[in-house]
Amino acid sequence: MGQFEQACTERNIELIVLSPARSKYNGGIERANRTFREEFYYYYDFTADTIDETRRELEKAVEKYNTFRPHKNLGGLTPMQYIQNIKAESHSV
Repeated sequence: MGQFEQACTERNIELIVLSPARSKYNGGIERANRTFREEFYYYYDFTADTIDETRRELEKAVEKYNTFRPHKNLGGLTPMQYIQNIKAESHSV
């Protein structure tokens, strides 16, 4: 058993293992992974010389994904807009 699995067992955290690359089980995550492969990993011009610089570039890509990039399954909203709408609706009830 690996360290992660052991730590989960010690904390009584149930692990659910899904087959990799099976969108019918976890479509949202598989789609996000595809987007990052296509828009960041495959085409990004890595000029960062350190892990910290690479981490900062990835953080920028995540921010773009969540705040600027519209998502079809969210009705053309960004994830942040979608969350803000849900929060606004829950406060109005």
